[in-house]
Amino acid sequence: MSEKNQFSCSDCGVTSCYRQDKEFPKSCPGGGVDTERIKELYRNDPMVSTFAKAAAEVESLNYCKYTRAEEIIDFSKRIGAKKIGIASCTGLINETKTFVKILDAHGVVSFCTNCKIGSIDKAEIGIPEELKLQKGCFEGMCNPVLQAEILNEQETDLNVIVGLCVGHDSLFIKYSNAPVTTLITKDRVLGHNPAAALYNAHSYYKKLFTP
Repeated sequence: MSEKNQFSCSDCGVTSCYRQDKEFPKSCPGGGVDTERIKELYRNDPMVSTFAKAAAEVESLNYCKYTRAEEIIDFSKRIGAKKIGIASCTGLINETKTFVKILDAHGVVSFCTNCKIGSIDKAEIGIPEELKLQKGCFEGMCNPVLQAEILNEQETDLNVIVGLCVGHDSLFIKYSNAPVTTLITKDRVLGHNPAAALYNAHSYYKKLFTP
């Protein structure tokens, strides 16, 4: 197969990897993997083992009971996190403030950084004036690298993304010392519910299939 036509998990309709109750496709990308090496990692790497077990416990004990916010709180306690860092979009700062109050109510210490922190004009990093949302005035750039650096200084144990832009979230994850999870994924059109476009891709959002 060419690289373009390589068989991947999105081509599979079997998903036998979950229950092993069906025959695996011959081209399964998981075939031939050194599963013993992977199992040893999950068993013996302290961080990987702790996170994997905590995630399994959160899933099993709270399945269809806890919201994402509650799951993050439960998970953070199970991994022994002492401080949670929050990387918030300025457009969702009110949602972040509510989340901080929820964390406080559960005795979870947190520290928040806003995406516009540092207050640097977009033009100063080479973004042309025509790409500003409001042209001809100061417009602070999103600064996920500084968000990560400040949370690194705070020595957070787990960082939570609240609505960072596409790409900015990638930079934050790259520069964050602490592991990262997400509370809200930004979608300005769909009220921060990007899955809605996929649910309606064969009806209201058929345009997604048009390049």
